[in-house]
Amino acid sequence: MSTVQFPKAVDRDEVLVLGLRLIKGRSKVSEAANFRQIIVAFEVSADLLTIALAIRCGYLIYTVTSIGNHVQFPVRFVWAAGTAFAVVMVLMLDRAGAYRRGNSLLRVRETEQILRVSAEALVAALAVSFFAHVLIPRWLLVLCLILVPLMLFIEKTLIYLLVHRLHSRGYGNERVLIYGAGCTGRRVFSVLKGSPKLGLVPVLVVDDDPTKAGSTLFEMAYERRPSARIMAGPVTRDLLFAYGIDLVIVAIPAIGRDSFLNIVEEALAANARVSFVPSQFLSSDSWVDYRDIDGILLASFARPCSRMSYEVAKRACDFAGSLILIFLSGPIFVLVALLIKLDSQGPVFFRHTRVGRHGKPFTMYKFRTMRSEASAYDYSPRGSDDPRITPLGKFLRKSSLDELPQLFNVMEGKMSLVGPRPEMPFIVEQYLERHRQRLEVKPGLTGLWQLSGDRAFLIHENIEYDLYYIQHRNFFMDLAILLHTSIFAMHGT
Repeated sequence: MSTVQFPKAVDRDEVLVLGLRLIKGRSKVSEAANFRQIIVAFEVSADLLTIALAIRCGYLIYTVTSIGNHVQFPVRFVWAAGTAFAVVMVLMLDRAGAYRRGNSLLRVRETEQILRVSAEALVAALAVSFFAHVLIPRWLLVLCLILVPLMLFIEKTLIYLLVHRLHSRGYGNERVLIYGAGCTGRRVFSVLKGSPKLGLVPVLVVDDDPTKAGSTLFEMAYERRPSARIMAGPVTRDLLFAYGIDLVIVAIPAIGRDSFLNIVEEALAANARVSFVPSQFLSSDSWVDYRDIDGILLASFARPCSRMSYEVAKRACDFAGSLILIFLSGPIFVLVALLIKLDSQGPVFFRHTRVGRHGKPFTMYKFRTMRSEASAYDYSPRGSDDPRITPLGKFLRKSSLDELPQLFNVMEGKMSLVGPRPEMPFIVEQYLERHRQRLEVKPGLTGLWQLSGDRAFLIHENIEYDLYYIQHRNFFMDLAILLHTSIFAMHGT
């Protein structure tokens, strides 16, 4: 394994943020670091209070509603038990990485941790009560299982909005320069713009290609985020001083050693830190799992394992969930079908061949949003101004109501509620091996990619979210994605 040697004057203390190797210069306590420490302390305190309050509310509802066989507990005991449970659960959240700075990923990881840790903590509490001969009523357990994650989700959403507001006013921010305007640079930009809680604000993109200078590369049209303009390189200490840059992210994995060392030297001279995306020294066609062990980045090959219990539970939830949603949305089906008939000529439903798990084709159903004369097998529209889209189709696509008929695909087992979006056959034929990893699991009605700003771009050009989901999928992550999708849809995005 090759290493990069730094000048002796450089402090070699390293941390890992967003999968990027961060090389810190001389240690100094920054305003941004102090801000993060305060926010973490506030979040931990808020979590403790919220969990204890959720337990108390659960017991109050249990006693007021008179459900189940009543087992009375003294109020002091309830508060003490709730406080003890809160302390244990916060420790479990900390162990799961809930208070780490890089815990973002569209906030889905945060929600997944809340759901998973809540369930694990309540199971542990039930086991402790059994050995301590303390009877916990089943209805009280159910209420706590609902209220704890729900109130934690609301509390963390409020903290997220608070931090976002503080960052927008300039508190605790670090100004970031991204070096490299290619695909990796856009990915880094997307992560930073989609994760305001990190406090890393990309203010400048620099590229050595003079043809890119002055252009707008990172147009986040779907979420209507501001784009970034590109400046011609190279990266110099004067440039970093002029823009007050705190962190330089080298987003060119294949950058040469001399160029990299030159950027490090210029950054350190400007009292800025440096992060970089690790070089793809291993084939990107392989499943690679990176682990940081005592400062050494180790890579292991591992394909995602199929867990029978998870697959069975997922299929049961898909069937039951799709059946319930079809029943509840019946009036919407009728109304949308009628409006489509009145809006334009053509069938109500759009039937399309898509590629499913293991490359098997299937017929996917959607409400028709484009004119009947439009080509069925062409790249999907990237914007609402596409002339192929009908007037009603613009609303259906924006509200995602056109996706409702896919619930029948989910019910029959061709799709899942959560998973990578299914692609058209002519696009799958162009897949490289790394793209074919998306075919390892069933396609889904929603997923991480659908929640991201990269939904404005082609699926196969932005597969990182899908690959992350495939490698880390679990029952609680599916629940978290569905929860965020419901909020996403309510916002009309």
